[in-house]
Amino acid sequence: MEIVLLEPEIPHNTGCAARLAAATGVRLHLVEPLGFSLEDRYLKRAGLDYWPQVDLRVHPDWASASEELAAGSERAFGERLKLFSARGGRSLFETDFAADDLLLFGRESTGLPPELVESHADSRVYVPILPGVRSLNLANVVCLGLYTALQRSGQGLPANDGSYRAHPRAAEDVLPSEILRGRPGAPRG
Repeated sequence: MEIVLLEPEIPHNTGCAARLAAATGVRLHLVEPLGFSLEDRYLKRAGLDYWPQVDLRVHPDWASASEELAAGSERAFGERLKLFSARGGRSLFETDFAADDLLLFGRESTGLPPELVESHADSRVYVPILPGVRSLNLANVVCLGLYTALQRSGQGLPANDGSYRAHPRAAEDVLPSEILRGRPGAPRG
């Protein structure tokens, strides 16, 4: 299972998703353009000292991301997509998930592009909310969506007895951009 943020705009939300990815061992994909720099102090702060544990990939556009993501499974790419949207689809709590699913989330301001939603209309997933509330915060939906998907797909949740042991690189002052150097998906230029 992998998290894909398509053109995220708010560094704090992306930092929270990165921290979640570190906590669950799930790969995080960011699809450009981003509304912030990978050098952003708010992004770093939201991810705290967990950046060395994040399996992060950055893609210049959706076409490039799709190509790499499609290569990650024997199942068809379109079958693996779960498009999170505030506008219809199937309730998160009634959706079937598989271990190789791709959880796709759109921009905070506009959501996923209409053409993407239309081409994968049967793959839409929403979190039930009361009328009069436009949407939930992206970081909250990513967290709720990932843990629910892990549980519903039969994958084990992280084994933890509540204790904490710092990662060996936790004391390093690592920017998100630094974990990409030498990796596929590294920023260009």
